[in-house]
Amino acid sequence: MPWNDWSEERLGIALAVLAALGFSFKAIFVKLAYAAAAAVDAVTLLSLRMVFSLPAFLWIGFAASRSAPPLRGRDWTMLAVLGLLGYYGASILDFLGLQYISAGLERLILFTYPTLTVLIGVLFMGKTLSRREIGALLLSYAGIALAFAHDLRVSGDTDKVLLGVALVFGSSLSYALYLAGSGPAIQRLGGARFTALAMLVSTAATQAHFFATQPLAALIQPLPIYVLGAAMAIFSTVLPVFMQSAAIRRIGSAKAVLIGTLGPVLTIFFGWWLLGEAMSLAQLAGVILVLAGVLLVSRP
Repeated sequence: MPWNDWSEERLGIALAVLAALGFSFKAIFVKLAYAAAAAVDAVTLLSLRMVFSLPAFLWIGFAASRSAPPLRGRDWTMLAVLGLLGYYGASILDFLGLQYISAGLERLILFTYPTLTVLIGVLFMGKTLSRREIGALLLSYAGIALAFAHDLRVSGDTDKVLLGVALVFGSSLSYALYLAGSGPAIQRLGGARFTALAMLVSTAATQAHFFATQPLAALIQPLPIYVLGAAMAIFSTVLPVFMQSAAIRRIGSAKAVLIGTLGPVLTIFFGWWLLGEAMSLAQLAGVILVLAGVLLVSRP
């Protein structure tokens, strides 16, 4: 295989790019599901996503833990906190926000998390920013700001947009906290083991939320909802989650999340192509700036 000769950094960059591609499709799947069945709500959709993901995480978690040392109390606490922050807290806020704003706007707001992750590392974990990372941040977020302004201009209901923005920004903050803590956790437990166990915590929290707030009949949905839920589980959850963890282990969380700024670019394109969302010159200029930032941080 050609990638057998790749350096750890090059492989980490490739994995981060593929993870961004998978994550960028999540908003598309969610918007398609909302369009396919008016009755489906955010909690039910997230529940289906996590249920379809569950077999993979159970298998990987068991395989990764079989020969590993037993978890201590501190490890379980760390997994519980990060699992609740990451793919439960961040996901439920994101799914709720997507009821009010476009896929492109959602992805742009969600991608404030690289800045938040880097800042959390600097403020609380003793990390420093390199000049390249600062330059990449400036380029990427200038591009995101351009596209963000476009989406605000074409939106109709200001109150709904503001509610969606607040929910998705909360999702971004939750995910940034998860990523900031996942670096040390991955180094301690290993990428596959940590990710599988954290996702099992998220799955348990999601199902508890579902059964506390929804009737069991809510799981009876049209066939397209199950297909989209399964696609979301495989292509926008299981595969990119492990790719992201593997990338963080090889190149660090700061660089991995900066490369992940490709996500808004991809979501804007797929939103235009598959959902008919508007695209403007401002968005295209934003795409160019985001790509420039990603290329800057990815250069050997």
